Amino acid sequence: MARPRRIVLIRHGESEGNIDDTVYEREPDHALALTGAGMRQAAEAGVAVREMFGDERVSAYVSPYRRTHQTFRELRLDPARVRVREEPRLREQDWGNWQDREDVRRQKAYRDAYGHFFYRFAQGESGADVYDRVGAFLESLWRSFEDPHHPPNVLIVTHGLTMRLFCMRWFHWTVADFESLSNPGNAEWRTLLLGPDGRYTLDRPFERWCEPLPYGATG
Repeated sequence: MARPRRIVLIRHGESEGNIDDTVYEREPDHALALTGAGMRQAAEAGVAVREMFGDERVSAYVSPYRRTHQTFRELRLDPARVRVREEPRLREQDWGNWQDREDVRRQKAYRDAYGHFFYRFAQGESGADVYDRVGAFLESLWRSFEDPHHPPNVLIVTHGLTMRLFCMRWFHWTVADFESLSNPGNAEWRTLLLGPDGRYTLDRPFERWCEPLPYGATG
């Protein structure tokens, strides 16, 4: 099994929805573009990511949203060294009907009180739903490592919540751990590094906004 030396998760740059939530009344979530600042954030991240990969090959997976595709393009990786695929299972959490802004704001308040993992938006998804599809993607990803010629790097361009749930699934974090973590900033990344013991470690933790409060012995 040719496991990659590093798996890099990067959140998209600043999008129109990050600065103005009224845009959801006019545009579907998947169609929202990066702002000018978001383009610059992605380009700046690209400098560090290109240095990280050097001349090595990369297997890249990109969420099917416009802002993640734009972020990937702004990274400006060498196309001769990158195999890129669109991966729908890495999409943003489905928020349901965004046309009623006040209803969405109420639901976000309910989610904050109920918990981001378990609360399901009306006509949308819960964090647990996203966890399940991220888990299905991970099974496919692990099967790809069976190829002896698999690239030594994996790049995943996705969304903040999806990044946290990917790491939750990979490292077997508890729900309480997940609930205590903040999203990374726009165009921030985290890297899973393969150690000499065959295990992956996270290069730096996600910021915590509170201490985890587990229910039982697994916390």
